[in-house]
Amino acid sequence: MRLIDSHAHLDDRAFDRDRAAVIARLHADHIGVVTVGSSLASSREAVRLAGRHRLVWATVGVHPHGAADVTEEALRELERLAKEPRVVAIGEIGLDYYRDLSPRDVQRRVFAEQLALAGRVGLPVAIHNRESTDDLVRILRKAGAAHRGVIHSFLGDFELGETFLDLGFHLGVGGPLTYPANQALREAIRRVPLERVLLETDCPYLTPVPHRGQRNEPAYVEIVAAEIARIRDVPVDVVQRTTTENALRLFGLAAT
Repeated sequence: MRLIDSHAHLDDRAFDRDRAAVIARLHADHIGVVTVGSSLASSREAVRLAGRHRLVWATVGVHPHGAADVTEEALRELERLAKEPRVVAIGEIGLDYYRDLSPRDVQRRVFAEQLALAGRVGLPVAIHNRESTDDLVRILRKAGAAHRGVIHSFLGDFELGETFLDLGFHLGVGGPLTYPANQALREAIRRVPLERVLLETDCPYLTPVPHRGQRNEPAYVEIVAAEIARIRDVPVDVVQRTTTENALRLFGLAAT
């Protein structure tokens, strides 16, 4: 694989009309994809897609928006799904205090429960954080050093990046890196170790410039790699190779 999109939503209905063509482009471009569960239904679909396509792997988990719907039975099903052979992480899990679609106390409880699940099955985690950093960091510190994974769609400054790096996490970087307003993010990505950075698209969302406003897709991970190379003043093949090795190592992927 030349590149890995470490966070995509290939099950999203935005791909319903041409999902097969999007996945075909992965093979043509030698791009691997981790397609991410955000509910029980999308976790099941992520597992199904990963089982059918050689360059697709899956995560399973419930996004904080849906935390209020998580029951004991749901957690048991997630644990069963997590043991499927092409599941490589628990996610997308975390906290979201921007939309508050689930009560915050419930979000915190379900986040901790899914971290515990990840520990039981021995998988890394893909973490969502929106306007919830203090509680998120507190819960991660309480969970302990056994947890590893990626802070999805990292949008912070260098100091926040260091906080997550010190906790043992990678930083997932996508289309927002190309947005003019995000200078603090660009400075952070210029300074953090490249060995702790993963490329992602979060497709169909967060499309990079110059395609902003259109549907995002895994092929656009190339644009993110090129922007990191520009920011760090290194050849793009160095970014591609290093971030691919990072994803292979973190998720335990086969170097297809």
